[in-house]
Amino acid sequence: MKLLTHNMMKSHCKGVINGFPLKLTHSQIETKEIEFNPDFINRIISRLEWSALVEVANQLGVGEGLPEMLPESQQIDDEDTLKAIHHALLEVDVIEGELECPETGRKFIINKVFLI
Repeated sequence: MKLLTHNMMKSHCKGVINGFPLKLTHSQIETKEIEFNPDFINRIISRLEWSALVEVANQLGVGEGLPEMLPESQQIDDEDTLKAIHHALLEVDVIEGELECPETGRKFIINKVFLI
């Protein structure tokens, strides 16, 4: 599961009001190189919950180079920053672990790219 996917997910358990962000516990991650596309990164930034991305990226040890806050324009020109965001969002895969609903504590297992 990519961190881009994690950033878009929330719990839909019965009675849950917010359900975001899902707490991520990992037991295995892999890094796979993907072609860098700065235009895509700049377009997707406005759809992200930035603080949740930075928190989980730091938790996984892949948050180096991510700014704590985005500029007001949500447009980034610095290529190194764009590459750090690209790496965190698209090149890091959680292969095994758990997602936990912040309200109910219900756990969802990540097993090789499938949620169980």
